[in-house]
Amino acid sequence: MATAFGLAATSLGLWASDSAAAPAVPTPEHVVVVVFENHGYSQVVGNSAAPYITSLATGGANLTASYAETHPSQPNYYALFSGDTQGVTDDSCVDPGFSDAPNLASELVAKGRTWASYNESLPADGSTTCSSGRYRQKHNPWFGFDNVPTGTAHTFAAFPGDYDKLPTVSFVVPDMCSDMHDCSVGTGDAWLKKNLKGYADWAKSHNSLLLVTFDEDNRLSGNRIPTVLYGQPVKAGASSATTYNHYDVLRTLETMYGLPHAGNAARAKDITGIWNS
Repeated sequence: MATAFGLAATSLGLWASDSAAAPAVPTPEHVVVVVFENHGYSQVVGNSAAPYITSLATGGANLTASYAETHPSQPNYYALFSGDTQGVTDDSCVDPGFSDAPNLASELVAKGRTWASYNESLPADGSTTCSSGRYRQKHNPWFGFDNVPTGTAHTFAAFPGDYDKLPTVSFVVPDMCSDMHDCSVGTGDAWLKKNLKGYADWAKSHNSLLLVTFDEDNRLSGNRIPTVLYGQPVKAGASSATTYNHYDVLRTLETMYGLPHAGNAARAKDITGIWNS
């Protein structure tokens, strides 16, 4: 009897240990990250000009203390993508493939996962041009790495209508008007609803995630930015006042797929407390 009780207790202990060791973040089938520009939190979330982003914040998870790293735009994109600004300090165009540092795309591919970016107004798939119309290279950090094939950067027209065909993780980069840099908050909000609402609605029932964030604020809000998560893995109506930054977002995406943590993401923290499991 004692032996049987001991075995049962041991089994219970193992079960409890396994339960306690459950991952703090989910593993979505797909993640789509959309990056807007140059607006502080209070300019967007709750603003009548941004009803769609506000609806995502109230129907998904709203990070109320999310911060960018620096100014101007480009270093923040590198921080979000690779855990480091990679020595980039301004918005000048970079030499394609100037860095071989680890980054989200290279880590995903090494793990057997898939990656792509979809870039509005990019003149052609894989184009590393500095600018074209409303397109700017400064919003595309993947071109700075020689371990990320340029062919994984697509025009936005290539964004799949069949969402099952999306890569594991993708970034969507609106152009200089749609991203709120040169045009209004309302313009960007309407663009997001028109182009990503279908995916967001689908993600709610397909273990997938939409993450909307900003590169930086308007230099008037302490670099506090909107960051909203929406989809089946997200606890609807969740809100977190924990301080997070671009490195924490990167780390969370890496943790989701068992990837190593690039650069400062190794010292960052996972986004927790907003997930359904």
